Amino acid sequence: MERATLIENRLREVLSPQKIEVRDDSHQHAGHEGAKSGGGHFAVTIVSSHFQGKNLVQRHQMIYQALNDMMKKEVHALSIQALAPNEL
Repeated sequence: MERATLIENRLREVLSPQKIEVRDDSHQHAGHEGAKSGGGHFAVTIVSSHFQGKNLVQRHQMIYQALNDMMKKEVHALSIQALAPNEL
């Protein structure tokens, strides 16, 4: 299964988002030091009620916790836009 799909599935399971988009930007980083280890570069936009009342750091921590084991090898860089539904 493609890594972007794995990321999306994991975030869906844990954060039940109303909206989610995971983009694989790895091709833009070919030759980058982090890319040599096999980790990809991804961008996530996610809207979830789980983020309501949480600050930016807490939201990112929730995402990193959901992707825990993937952050060690499959993901080198992750750009995150995490919003609560009322922030759209």
